[in-house]
Amino acid sequence: MWTRLFCFGHCLHIAIERSMRDTRIDRPVGVCKKIVSVFLHSWKKQRTLKDAQAELGLPPHKLVTESPTRWGSRQKMIERILEQEKAITQVLAADRSTRHLVPTWQDIEVLDSVSKALGPLLDFTDALSSENYVTVSCLKPTLHLFNSELLQGKDEDTDLTRKIKSSILDYMNTKYGDQEVQELINMATILDPRFRTQYMSQEEILVIKARVVREAESLSAMPSDAGSSTPVMSSESTKEAQSASKRQRKSLGSFFKKPAAEMTTTLSETEKIEAELNNYLHGPLADGESNPLTWWKVHEVNFPNISRLVKKYLCVPATSTPSERVFSAAGNVVTCQRSLLKPATVNMLVFLTKNLKV
Repeated sequence: MWTRLFCFGHCLHIAIERSMRDTRIDRPVGVCKKIVSVFLHSWKKQRTLKDAQAELGLPPHKLVTESPTRWGSRQKMIERILEQEKAITQVLAADRSTRHLVPTWQDIEVLDSVSKALGPLLDFTDALSSENYVTVSCLKPTLHLFNSELLQGKDEDTDLTRKIKSSILDYMNTKYGDQEVQELINMATILDPRFRTQYMSQEEILVIKARVVREAESLSAMPSDAGSSTPVMSSESTKEAQSASKRQRKSLGSFFKKPAAEMTTTLSETEKIEAELNNYLHGPLADGESNPLTWWKVHEVNFPNISRLVKKYLCVPATSTPSERVFSAAGNVVTCQRSLLKPATVNMLVFLTKNLKV
């Protein structure tokens, strides 16, 4: 279920593919593919395109090829075609054999509608595919942003743009609408000091707080490393330590320090965790650009029970992209020329590839 739940990029890619199943989109996208193919296989066309870009004052960008295995490549192809429309039209219209590929105003209108609907989603796909920072806790804020802003219909949107946004929004809400899925996402969100309960309703807050207390209590009841044997000091070292303690002068604070037995309270373990959770939730939100793991490393002393749950939930990636990158790294290590590598050697080389910083 974790793979089905947190592969956000794959879910978004499927939602986009489903929204593109419209007969109005087929011809403009097909024209884009043919245009890219013409310029890709002709160095003369590429040189002429550069001259046209310089003449029209357009950025000297190359056209983008759509790749079925790369998320958002179709949208990037469409955006580049729209950006270089004038230069492409000038080059294609000058050649009789490619004049029929000049996009019509209907094609441009459809491509512009698609770009307005899908353009803002690419940034989230790239951001959530990272493996260097926490991503799972960003799922609920991202879905909230989709529902409240990015995929909401606007007055200037065309009918096609509204249909694409509605299709994507319905699929994503259905995919992440399961109660168990929502609880897992809420657990990760509430443990992120950047969000906490910011994107939750009052009913969700009550349910998640009860679950946090219940899981934290169960983790605190687990045996720890406290039972490990402590080193036994020799008689000589004991005498030296006693003499050193006799020579050490007491500070002013030591007179007010009470024994641990006198500091015990009547609070139960559940009440302690509830108080700890309330203190955490009522604290100020961390900066949006900060690393939540760094924040918890600093504040682990203040929230020891809640920090155990952080290690359980915030380590989950939001997409399967990091694992796919590991498979790609393994494919670059095990080649036809290196097919006799032992499994242990392959594991070591892949580990060094992913973790060694040059």
